[in-house]
Amino acid sequence: MGTMTSDTLATTYAAVRGAVVDPALRDALVDVWVEGVNGGGAVGFLAPVTAADVAPVLEHKLASVLAGDYTLVVLSGPDGPVGLAFLERVYKPHMRHWATVTCVVVTPALQGRGLGRRLMEAVHETARAEGLEALRLAARDGHGLHEFYARLGYVEIGRFPDAIRVAPGDERDELLFWRRL
Repeated sequence: MGTMTSDTLATTYAAVRGAVVDPALRDALVDVWVEGVNGGGAVGFLAPVTAADVAPVLEHKLASVLAGDYTLVVLSGPDGPVGLAFLERVYKPHMRHWATVTCVVVTPALQGRGLGRRLMEAVHETARAEGLEALRLAARDGHGLHEFYARLGYVEIGRFPDAIRVAPGDERDELLFWRRL
């Protein structure tokens, strides 16, 4: 667990791996994820979504957290969770030195206050503590995420043209990034 502060909001983070996530925390994470997608975030769904849409996907990921295959990183403010991300490990023995960062989401009402950067710093600190040497992530083009991740030291290593269909006739590239820790 770590603490981070700024002029606007004090936050803490916690990393969970190999443990059950409390039902109240699980429900709060569903809310953050739903708010993130419905607020325009590119986080595995297209808006509009409901808790009923997101909860089964979160449950699947939390089963992998319990199994020790994923690590959940939760960023919390004074009133509870404000962001989350997952570190998903590769199963091949010769690729266990890196993980994929997925489901990076911050509550839209609090965006613009440095929380995305703080969440990613928590992800990096957690990854280092777990002995990881590098991280990979994918993001939807057209959301300003290229610049965000570049400022955090990520390098674009490729893209899948038109891989994400936002709507018929509105396809976006999936951007692939890599960062050494």
